[in-house]
Amino acid sequence: MQAAQYTGNKTFTVGEGQAIAPGAGEVRLDVGYVGICGTDMHIYHGVMDQRVAPPQVIGHEMSGTVAELGEGVTGFKIGDRVVVRPLDWCGECPTCEAGNTHICQNLKFMGIDTPGAFQSSWTVKSRTLHKLPEGVDLKQGALIEPLSVACHDVSRSRLKAGEKVVVLGGGPIGQLVAAVAKSVGAEVLVSEPNESRRAFANELGVKSVNPLEEDLAAFVDQWTGTKGADVVFEVSGVKPAIDAMTQVAGRRGRIVMVAIHSEAPQIDLFQFFWKELELLGARVYEAADYDWAIELVASGKVDIQQFISSVTPLNSIGDAFASMDNNPQGMKALVECKVQ
Repeated sequence: MQAAQYTGNKTFTVGEGQAIAPGAGEVRLDVGYVGICGTDMHIYHGVMDQRVAPPQVIGHEMSGTVAELGEGVTGFKIGDRVVVRPLDWCGECPTCEAGNTHICQNLKFMGIDTPGAFQSSWTVKSRTLHKLPEGVDLKQGALIEPLSVACHDVSRSRLKAGEKVVVLGGGPIGQLVAAVAKSVGAEVLVSEPNESRRAFANELGVKSVNPLEEDLAAFVDQWTGTKGADVVFEVSGVKPAIDAMTQVAGRRGRIVMVAIHSEAPQIDLFQFFWKELELLGARVYEAADYDWAIELVASGKVDIQQFISSVTPLNSIGDAFASMDNNPQGMKALVECKVQ
């Protein structure tokens, strides 16, 4: 089998890996495809070396096929096509005991804190698996993880059909949030400076606006008939979006913080008092979000295929990461990890 190890300084070493026999409660997978996400790019740029501790196999947006079952595993059989929800929770902390294992106090993120999926064989706990139905192929399956992020974001917002949504940031997660919100029956506006990303939003059937050329607050005011947005998703991670989110939210609007900000941002708290706003955090996903994401793809309510920008073999993984640097407008690059 092959494995790609991130070795630091925008470098991967691809070589012979070792298939690990599954222990009790574990499953060994033949990995199909793995997506490159924003966190992977941060690792590639060296800003997470202390946490990742290279050399390390990274990657977590994956799909694959069950190859071997460990003792006591039920509900799966060899040949099942699956995706992994890459969270390893302790099950013993107060947060886990309350049922919120996705924000476990001792959470390990697979592919960052522990070895990941950029290899042709990956052994994981069976509790992390979700089956793919007929009609959802492995390429589509590799994007279930980022789509689940969007499903969790929308779930946290309590979004209802007919509400008006502003998504601040038209990158991959922002576009997926827009797609999920649209599937719920909301009217969606994406605020994004990049022309190609605005065009992508328009292809999804979503309105878009350039906040560098338009007064965003005035645009939203007109679009909503002075009501303001019912829900705002902050997905960009930049200071202007923090300023905009309270401006465009309507009275009793809900703001969902999706982006990770590198510095503690200054927020206009007066608007929370004046408009009775809510600010909601949204981190990763729960099992129900994966089930929802799979249903959205299987039903065709979200066309995940159009998010795939490129597919590169594992032995050229460095080229795939470099292409994301050179083409930041691209949505999702996949790495094919199947043994050739």
